[in-house]
Parts: sequence; structure tokens; C-alpha cells
Amino acid sequence: MLRALAVDDERPALEELLYLLRADPRVRSAEGATDATETLRRINRALDAGPDGDDAIDVVFLDIHMAGLTGLDVARLLAGFARPPLIVFVTAHEGFAVQAFDLKAVDYVLKPVRRERLAEAVRRVCDQVEASPAFTAGAATAAAPHAAADQIPVELGGVTRFISIADIAYVEAQGDYARLHTHAGSHLVRIPLSTLEERWAARGFVRIHRRHLVALGRIDELRLDAGVTTVRVGDAELAVSRRHARELRELLMRRARG
Repeated sequence: MLRALAVDDERPALEELLYLLRADPRVRSAEGATDATETLRRINRALDAGPDGDDAIDVVFLDIHMAGLTGLDVARLLAGFARPPLIVFVTAHEGFAVQAFDLKAVDYVLKPVRRERLAEAVRRVCDQVEASPAFTAGAATAAAPHAAADQIPVELGGVTRFISIADIAYVEAQGDYARLHTHAGSHLVRIPLSTLEERWAARGFVRIHRRHLVALGRIDELRLDAGVTTVRVGDAELAVSRRHARELRELLMRRARG
């Protein structure tokens, strides 16, 4: 069962969040804090007590807009701790999902908080705690943030969902946005293609065109026809620019030999 800390500088919002958390049978205890100073003091006490101590905290449900330090600032500070609690952002603003992803948040819940949506966030926290041997009963080890980094948040009808990067076959640039293509459909995120290219290079994503980033392992066919190079990724046929064609061929050959 989870031990939670809810943080919001608006008392009515905090009380509502605490009420919903305490009503969830998977939550053993839920305490509240109204500012960053109180939050960090409470988490320091939890870390000093250890994962089995009475003051332990498994997860922080964290508002973003607060007086003084913001929730994002608090999350950045927690990232420097040896064994920080998990983080779920709870906010009225949709525009911070990318930062939430960068800070390894487990989930991103929009206000007004619905009971069903919060229950889903609690489930995700429980799943992450139970699925990884890197977790003890009360706190995450350094392996926990790595698990969260395997996903990217996308907005679907006002609900933030996290999709696995491993499910993405290719990415298409659309201005300052990028469209992620998976076998189940596509998702638009407000992240430039160049940013994803840098982040996902180590995951096997390669730039083949100014408009496309492709997962190397998802390329089914490379074709050269009348001087024009294309690749087939599932049902999609994508052009390869001349500047990327040679490097792509070498990468595919190296992958085949390996």
C-alpha cells in the first residue's frame, strides 16, 4: 500500500486531493503540504527514516504552479536525491507534459481531478513499484527514473497518456510539433523533431529526412529507384534525403552483419 504526500498551495484543492487519495484502498496514508519548503522538509524526514520507517513516502502528488518554488523546481531538486519518491504531477495546465516527461514523472493529471483519473494514476504508481526489483516498499532506487524515461506523454481528449517509445516506428515533423506513428495510430506532441533526434539517438532512431525520424529496427525495406532512396516502415513509404542516404545504408548493413 502506498504512502503519499499531496502538495498544493490552494487549500481547497489540497483537501479534495487528500480526500480522493484517502478513499483509495491502495493508499495506506496521505498527508498534505502547501509549499515547497514544507514539502522538501517532509521528504527529507522520510529519507532519513528509511523505506520502512513511519515517515516514509512512496509518491508525491505535486502541483506545478505554487508560490515560491514551482512543482517543477521541486521535482528537479528531488532528482538529485539518492532515492527520491515517485512523482505524479497534478495541474490545471496542459503545457508542462514535456517537462514532466523529462523529470521522470509517473503520470500527469489535469485539474479538476476526477476520481477515475486519479485512480489510474495510483494504479500506474503501484505498477511501477511492484514491477521493478529496484524498488523497496517505500522508495525508488536509481533504476526507477530510467523506467519512466521509456515513455513519452501524449494528450488524448484532455487526458495525458504515456506511450512506450519502443512502440514508435517513425516520427514526422509538423512545424514545432512532431507526430509519433505507432502500429495503433499516431499522436501529436509539441516537441521539435530535432529535440527527439537528440534524445532518442541512443534508442536507435535515425534522421532520414528533414521531415522524418525512423526507428532503425522498424525499417522493412530500403529501395533505390532512379536515384531516389526510400524506406518502407510498415505500410508507410518514406523518402530518404541524399545527405542521409549513405549513412542510412551503412547503418542498416552494419545492423544486418551484427
